[in-house]
Amino acid sequence: MVDDSELQRSRHTRMPIRSTVLVCKGANAWASEIENISATGVLITRPEDWAGRAGDSCALDLLIGEDLHIHLEATVVRVTPHHVGLAYTHIPEDKEAALWSLLGRYADHLERPGS
Repeated sequence: MVDDSELQRSRHTRMPIRSTVLVCKGANAWASEIENISATGVLITRPEDWAGRAGDSCALDLLIGEDLHIHLEATVVRVTPHHVGLAYTHIPEDKEAALWSLLGRYADHLERPGS
């Protein structure tokens, strides 16, 4: 059995990706670039005029490729001079399958021999 401390130390596979994200927090909005994405959150390039801090709630619009647009809610979990880490707090049911499919294709690629 896995205990809580092991779960907290575990890290989900992060898929490197270069795509656009719009972050909205109250009346503020920032466009940025996704660095990587996982099943639990996303790491973005810190916008120049970023005004958020850990614990803030945000709405995210992930624009991946030309066909995938995922709107979800997240909490800021980490802010560094160059990045902002966000954890998903709500993914609409109609967008879950698209997100899991994207991550699943990446996991399949990693598991292929010679990859």
